[in-house]
Amino acid sequence: MTDTNFPEQVNPAIMPHAVSAASALIGDPSAFGRVGEDGTVYVRTSSGEKAVGSYPGKTPEEALNYFVRKFEHLASEVALLAARIKSGAMVPSDAYAAVKKLREQVKDLNGVGDLESLAASVEQIEPLIEGHREAYEAKKAAETAAKEARRAQIIVEKEKIVAEAESLALSESWKTTGDRLKVLMEEWKAAPRLDKVTDTALWKRFSSSRNKFDKRRRTHFAALEATQSVVADAKKTIVAQAEQLATSTEWVPTAKRFKSLMDQWKAAGRGKPNDDAKLWARFKAAQDQFFTAKNADLEKRDSTMAANLIKREELIALIEALLPITDVKAARKAFSEHSRAWEKIGMTHRDKRSALDARVSAVEKTIKEAEADIWRKSDPAAKKRAEEVVAQLTASILSYEKIAEKSAAAGNTKKANEASESAQARKVWLAEAQKSLDEFN
Repeated sequence: MTDTNFPEQVNPAIMPHAVSAASALIGDPSAFGRVGEDGTVYVRTSSGEKAVGSYPGKTPEEALNYFVRKFEHLASEVALLAARIKSGAMVPSDAYAAVKKLREQVKDLNGVGDLESLAASVEQIEPLIEGHREAYEAKKAAETAAKEARRAQIIVEKEKIVAEAESLALSESWKTTGDRLKVLMEEWKAAPRLDKVTDTALWKRFSSSRNKFDKRRRTHFAALEATQSVVADAKKTIVAQAEQLATSTEWVPTAKRFKSLMDQWKAAGRGKPNDDAKLWARFKAAQDQFFTAKNADLEKRDSTMAANLIKREELIALIEALLPITDVKAARKAFSEHSRAWEKIGMTHRDKRSALDARVSAVEKTIKEAEADIWRKSDPAAKKRAEEVVAQLTASILSYEKIAEKSAAAGNTKKANEASESAQARKVWLAEAQKSLDEFN
């Protein structure tokens, strides 16, 4: 019985004769051949010898080995086919076709070896096909499962890339998102390809997300550039105004103007960083120039006003020394001189000046009241009016007293009492009027 456990394929051209594939398969092939005296090589079969050819110009051994190698080559193919079938590597239909081909090759072989055993070996292969069909199907199923698993893995990887791209489509983190999409693009390129339909569908989603983000980014920066241009124009106008005000000495209104310009600067918004920095440097320089001059002037004015305060405090002491008034004319003269000196003193801090002005006004008020009192006492018209009041009251009293006397003599007590009461009341008024009149004397 011929052994069907064939060895792995070996190159018979370089394999030592003693361990050739044919030797392992059916023994020493050279034992089945000879070389005739005319150089013809013969192979022995059960039906007798058969000439297989010749190898002119070679020794008998070389010629025999040539035809042995032809046998060994085909024997190796037989062994290899059997091994591939056993491994499940061959499609059954391909295996049947290969057996058919080998069968024809063995039949037509001009080689030296056990041709009958080799033909029998070929016939032993065919039953192996069905015997190892299950192995083939299992291997095929495993390969299909592995392929599907790999496909599923690739789909998951690409779906992950696409999902992240879709989540970034509406992002406004332009730099970070743009860089991330570049990384995702490289990951997409590195990922294995899928079937055309699946790959195309995923690519459309990925590409659409990238395009959506890119379009939004371009729109954003176009709008930003337009806005920044408007901001730059507005800030250039602000800077020009600030530079015009830099040398102003109208401290209060100009300081208010600078505050207004600062508010306008903030309201203008943000421009290009480089442009903003340059324009801000110019604005700040103009502002600093003005406020440096203003502060220097204020320091000078503070020093002057402090000296003026001392002068006013010294002068107010002289003004308040006019009280109490003993001589109205002398007091008025001195106050007038002090007032002129008061007005000649320069600026003083408003909070200090107000309190001092109030003290000066109080002295002036006292002098005016004294002057008014003197005038009132020396007014001829007022004295005449006082005399007339005294005369009228005196006459009225006399008239009521006469009425009282006549009424009492006539026994009209009621009328007498009324007249007496009227006379008495007018005596009180007369006493007051007399006092007023006495003030003129």
